[in-house]
Amino acid sequence: MVISQRAKLDLKLNYLVVRGDTVTKIHLGEISILMIENTAVSLTASLLSELMKRKIKVIFCDEKRNPSSELIPYYGSHDTSAKVKDQLAWKLSTKDLVWTEIVTEKIRQQKNLLQLRGHSEAEMLEEYISQIEFKDITNREGHAAKVYFNALFGMNFTRTADNTLNAALNYGYSILLSTFNREIAANGYITQIGLYHDNMFNQFNFASDLMEPFRPMIDRQVVEMTLQNFEHEEKMQIVNVLNKNVIIDGKKNFLNNAIKIYCKSVFDALHQEDVSLIRFYRNEL
Repeated sequence: MVISQRAKLDLKLNYLVVRGDTVTKIHLGEISILMIENTAVSLTASLLSELMKRKIKVIFCDEKRNPSSELIPYYGSHDTSAKVKDQLAWKLSTKDLVWTEIVTEKIRQQKNLLQLRGHSEAEMLEEYISQIEFKDITNREGHAAKVYFNALFGMNFTRTADNTLNAALNYGYSILLSTFNREIAANGYITQIGLYHDNMFNQFNFASDLMEPFRPMIDRQVVEMTLQNFEHEEKMQIVNVLNKNVIIDGKKNFLNNAIKIYCKSVFDALHQEDVSLIRFYRNEL
């Protein structure tokens, strides 16, 4: 849900009350992510406290209406202390195996999108998948990314360019990152300690790892849009990606819920040292 006006909590009925030209009431049970799009929005402390209790991710936008920060509870689970001890004790070999599965699936999802768009470069990504080694020590991920982005957006495209296309991609990736941070915190783990990402300045190393196979969902949305401008309407189209239907564990789910299932499966795989427990999504094509 996106808010650009004043909001407060109806304590008796647990409704989010948004006041503008009209008054809108939404039950908190129907909200999983709340984006505060406008810096002029006024929020009550009671609302923020209740949102944290219900593990609802709150994302704040800057003056340009781009995601800039998020609200994360100190304790997302009743057994957070035990979960953190467990996280610190995960074997390096297990983390490396899980990362290998994640990066392989990322390239597979990129290949699937190229196939959907009719790009012959999908065959090259299929070859990269067959060449992946433990921990991706030959960096098939990096080679695949170059082929993939050039096929999708043109040979002159670079991820470092300051343009509307990259603004849309970065916006979408930031929404994904926040969604994964929500699941990590809600399950009692800490976001700073990742599997592969290990940047001392990155507060969200773990989410940066887990989100990798889901990036093509954003890429697909962006490539299907006609981006003359990147403003409110375009941003809402990207946020709506979380409501897309995918298949995970044999059932149809909104992407937002599929992320929950996937994250839980990764946590189980790390705890039980069994990568076969990981559940990846597939698109309805």
